[in-house]
Amino acid sequence: MDEKINVLLAEDDRNLGSILKSYLEAKGFRTTLCENGKVALEAFKKDEYNFCIFDVMMPVMDGFTLAKEIRKLDKKVPLLFLTAKTMQEDKLEGFELGADDYITKPFSMEELLLRLKAILRRSNMEDSKHVNHVYKFGKYIFDYDHQHLSIGKKQEKLTSKEAELLRLLCDHLNEVLDRTVALNKIWYDDSYFNARSMDVYITKLRKFLKDDPNVELINVHGVGFKLVAPQS
Repeated sequence: MDEKINVLLAEDDRNLGSILKSYLEAKGFRTTLCENGKVALEAFKKDEYNFCIFDVMMPVMDGFTLAKEIRKLDKKVPLLFLTAKTMQEDKLEGFELGADDYITKPFSMEELLLRLKAILRRSNMEDSKHVNHVYKFGKYIFDYDHQHLSIGKKQEKLTSKEAELLRLLCDHLNEVLDRTVALNKIWYDDSYFNARSMDVYITKLRKFLKDDPNVELINVHGVGFKLVAPQS
């Protein structure tokens, strides 16, 4: 990495937080460690961060509440949750809040690093070769590189996973996008849980695309999804 990526780490376990901070810094990431969500939110307001890692269960302000506040300020910054929770409902709530990934304790440092780098690749932060990808369909303009979806004067900032999924749909405009293809390209795994989380993102994209009646994101039962729209 030519430029150091600035990571905001919120973890109330001092021992784990210290180990994570040291590990990430040894791997070339500038890392700010905060002991709770409130401190992390204040830190986010004062500096620019390229990546967020939040523990879910924290005092003062938990990780989900922190994520909600962060998304009000920045809908684009990649976000990964750390948690001891294993309930699928909790994980889906995290994805609903715009999380890019979710790792359950205990985990290996190597797994965390691989997931972090995978998310950064998807958000183009490690790719020095930026190709301008602008898609026009119906009344929408989708700027993939900047993760913006616009219609008229209205603009939505997408998360990296939302942008990746919409890009795939745009690449298959008026064609069926196979669920397995999307899962393997974006989630790197076509497991049942990842399929559920993808459904969450499809629902969110439908909300973003509701302002043009000529644009429709439909389910193709047993196969995948199809973005139907006139091309501009």
